[in-house]
Amino acid sequence: MQSTRFTLIFFDLSILQNKEKAVNTISNKTFNATPSTIDKKWVIIDAEDKPLGRLSSHVASILRGKNKPEFTPHMDAGDNVIVINAEKAVLKGNKMTDKLYFRHTGYPGGEKFTSAEAMLAKDPTSLVRLAVRGMLPKTKLGRQLLTNLRIYAGPVHPHTAQQPEIKEI
Repeated sequence: MQSTRFTLIFFDLSILQNKEKAVNTISNKTFNATPSTIDKKWVIIDAEDKPLGRLSSHVASILRGKNKPEFTPHMDAGDNVIVINAEKAVLKGNKMTDKLYFRHTGYPGGEKFTSAEAMLAKDPTSLVRLAVRGMLPKTKLGRQLLTNLRIYAGPVHPHTAQQPEIKEI
């Protein structure tokens, strides 16, 4: 036969009452950003001698707003990003000649392949734009986020009035 033990616990009711007040004042709700609570800033990133993949993942993260505590997945909460010296971003190894970018003309047999070297010669900003675009969501939000990205081949940009903050990678 098993015996049961009873333990009497005595406690002060005032502690319980204070705890109830404390629970009512704490907010454990998830914060969702709204257009009125989003604070968009301008950021400059220098792409000179930076690996293209690392540069673009950093830029995509800033565009999405993942570097902010108020990140909301379905909102454009990121900053506006200005990338300067895009023509000086580097690809390691033989990727400059061996890496091929694919596009299709829409016609049968219309596959076109372009090397990174040819793309850089034609439009120096296209490599960075394509790399960042591939790291953003493939939705309406991703297309909207891409409008917050400005890429310039050289060190000069026309956005000094926005007082951008320089960020190092």
